[in-house]
Amino acid sequence: MALLSLGFGNLVVLGIASAFLYIFGYAIYNLYFHPLAKYPGPLLMRATRLGYCQRLLKGTMPFDVLELHKQYGDVVRVAPNELAFADPQAWKDIMGHRTGGEFEKWDKFYRPVEGVPTDIVNAGREEHGLLRRTMAHGFSDRSMRDQQPLIKGYIDLLMRRLTENCDDGKKTVDLAAWYNFTTFDVIGDLAFGEGFGCLEKSEYHPWVKNLFKMASAGTIFQIMSHYPALMKLMLALAPKSLMEEHEKHTENAKDKLRRRMEMGQDRADLVEGLLKRKDEWGLTIDKLQANSAILIIGGSETTATLLAGATFLLATNPAALKKLTEEIRSAFESEDEIDYASVSVLPYLLACLDEALRMYPPVPTGLPRVVPKGGASIAGHFIPEDSVVAIHQWAMYHNEKHFKDPFSFHPERWLNDPTFGDDRKEAFQPFHLGSRNCLGKNLAYLEMRIILARLLWNFDLKIAADSVDWMEKQKIFNFWDKDALNVYLTPRKF
Repeated sequence: MALLSLGFGNLVVLGIASAFLYIFGYAIYNLYFHPLAKYPGPLLMRATRLGYCQRLLKGTMPFDVLELHKQYGDVVRVAPNELAFADPQAWKDIMGHRTGGEFEKWDKFYRPVEGVPTDIVNAGREEHGLLRRTMAHGFSDRSMRDQQPLIKGYIDLLMRRLTENCDDGKKTVDLAAWYNFTTFDVIGDLAFGEGFGCLEKSEYHPWVKNLFKMASAGTIFQIMSHYPALMKLMLALAPKSLMEEHEKHTENAKDKLRRRMEMGQDRADLVEGLLKRKDEWGLTIDKLQANSAILIIGGSETTATLLAGATFLLATNPAALKKLTEEIRSAFESEDEIDYASVSVLPYLLACLDEALRMYPPVPTGLPRVVPKGGASIAGHFIPEDSVVAIHQWAMYHNEKHFKDPFSFHPERWLNDPTFGDDRKEAFQPFHLGSRNCLGKNLAYLEMRIILARLLWNFDLKIAADSVDWMEKQKIFNFWDKDALNVYLTPRKF
């Protein structure tokens, strides 16, 4: 009753004052009493997570982390409970095999919306181990060699489409789109038993378009996961059309999966192992769909992104482009000789791809982990339990402490050139390491090597004027936010 006598206006003032005192106290605790208080970083990022979220929304987080490392050192506090590491030793300490408990993936990043099915990327240690062992055979080097005829068929179609659309070098083609068409069709066939028809129709399948939208929205959900009330409000106010689109996307994926299941369990592809174990493990259609969707994203967008990055870097570095073109065209008598085995022995091709991975990593941001109970030592620092830690790939690979002339394209650094003898190659982990390293590494290298080799075997390429700053103007929302990569392709004269 005493509170009621204060009047409504006074209650509002009291509420505002209480909220201010809470926020002030929260910030003071984070700045001076939090277990990570001794680590340096910008004031706003140490006091609240707002500074981190602001940079995510701007799409500049990985770029900003590099500047923060330059200013504050190898360990930077980028949020009250989160540290970014620039020491290469952190790769092993965070992601390597250890006996004191695994650094689990942070749910607020990997599963920002509660209730979604787990998959091979965001599952806990035990479930991840089961899923990985079951799916590993499909990604093995031997399996990739067995899948060559399927993959070759799509690359054959890509070359035909590029020839049809380049107008003998008079018209530009958007290679970023064509790479995506190819990798989505390949992974669709390997995961669902059928492609998406992107190459056939020369356009994105609606299901694929939706995947891009969901990936972009992921940044918003990750931010909102730190503010549960706002997350609930956002989900409640989401347009009905958006929810219907999401349901349609999910049902399309399930339909594709059901058609794949009708083919039987003995089709050698990426989901064969899951289908054989689905009854034993009680894998529901939702769980199977979640893992298939992850395969589509991880096995297509990342490979297409790297191919686009490598093409841009070659097109804007004529000497490297000439050297690679000569290596490819002198290694084969005919295009039919270009396969997984033959391109695997081309040293400059691999060096160009690795240098592109360094300069333009498909996943450029940090993938946060949680320090296990009891705490752990990372790069010589004892970090308390439940702290969030990450290594931001783009920032790591552009750090002058690790790589000489890091903003320039130098494939020679991967060929033992003494000019780059002081490079810390252990800083370069594009597929990560440890028990959760990228399962699709073999598939990625197979596609990247063959597609780039056949492109340069068939065409001379030149960057279009509207794409000379293609890489510079991009932002990052988990993945690169790419514009068209326009190039002129002139069919080679034999």
